[in-house]
Amino acid sequence: MPDTLPDTVNLTPSAPSVPAGAIAWGDAFCSEGANCFRFGLDDAGRAYIGSTLAPGEYVSDSVEALRALISAVKSGAADHLL
Repeated sequence: MPDTLPDTVNLTPSAPSVPAGAIAWGDAFCSEGANCFRFGLDDAGRAYIGSTLAPGEYVSDSVEALRALISAVKSGAADHLL
């Protein structure tokens, strides 16, 4: 398993290049309190991760790149950030 996050994932919030209504957001996943995140897809097949606290801010990349990010986080590659 990789010890670092994939290089292909843009981890900085992106300026909305897609109108917010063009992203089909799923239900939010919440942990403690207001720590809620949601996943979305647009018509072009790009994937998005956003916080419910800042609806216009999100990271986006290909579905494959975000799948790699989620797999890396699940394997512990980001545990040092906690």
